[in-house]
Amino acid sequence: MRIDVLTLFPRLFQPFASHGVVGRAMDAGSLRLSFVDFRQFARDRHKTVDDRPFGGGPGMVLMCGPLFDAVEFVESEGEPATRILLTPQGEKLDQARVAELAALPRLLLLCGHYEGFDERIRLGLGVREVSIGDYVLSGGEAAAMVLIDAVARLLPGAVGEPASLSEESFSEGLLEYPHFTRPRVFRGMEVPAVLLSGNHAEIAAWRRGQARERTAARRPDLLSRFHRIRVADSRPAGACGLSPDRGRHRSKSGSGSREIIAIGARVPRTSLRRRNQGATRRLCYLGVVR
Repeated sequence: MRIDVLTLFPRLFQPFASHGVVGRAMDAGSLRLSFVDFRQFARDRHKTVDDRPFGGGPGMVLMCGPLFDAVEFVESEGEPATRILLTPQGEKLDQARVAELAALPRLLLLCGHYEGFDERIRLGLGVREVSIGDYVLSGGEAAAMVLIDAVARLLPGAVGEPASLSEESFSEGLLEYPHFTRPRVFRGMEVPAVLLSGNHAEIAAWRRGQARERTAARRPDLLSRFHRIRVADSRPAGACGLSPDRGRHRSKSGSGSREIIAIGARVPRTSLRRRNQGATRRLCYLGVVR
């Protein structure tokens, strides 16, 4: 899978892309990332990417030109991407949507700043709007990291024990059951006896019960949705108009060590380089590529 990120702050992603689940997905060849500063596509010598809103009001609005040019340039390499605009007005990201995005071959994430995007960016680029929650951030970079991390966890080689993914919160529509480790007793708090019994059937039943109880107490909305899904799943295959078999895209990118292309460096033509009015444009680009 390939994910391209358009951002004003590509340096923020360098440590994020080099460690943990995301780094392991890249080492496994399942994920390829690139980060492009769309300020380098500004059309004036001051590198302006925002302007005052028509009609007045506070703040500045991101302009159409730099983002349209950046999107078209990035997509000139490889197959077209599913374009995602990170905005609090979008559909809320949940585990089902994460799984859907993880099955796609390529994503292009647009990170906003200031008062937001010119509306024509949303209309003209045909984006899918995604929100990570009902709150406002100073920019879309944190939201992009959330989405990338959630997607990367579902790719081959990202998680040490793939079976653990099926037991996590939201994977089956419920919150996850509680966990315990050594010591058996800590400051008077004991590990439930069933977890020490060695009876795997009883442990599984206890965990299912705990997941339902925790969901009912903390997220009753999830529990009602879980019951609706279970009823739908009990219908014959195809009864809801859904295909019973959905394939997953597997990246064919090769293995090898990661390469960091430095901020402001002249990027090879085969990576990201563009000719503008006969001159090679110098990009502020951070790529984590293979």
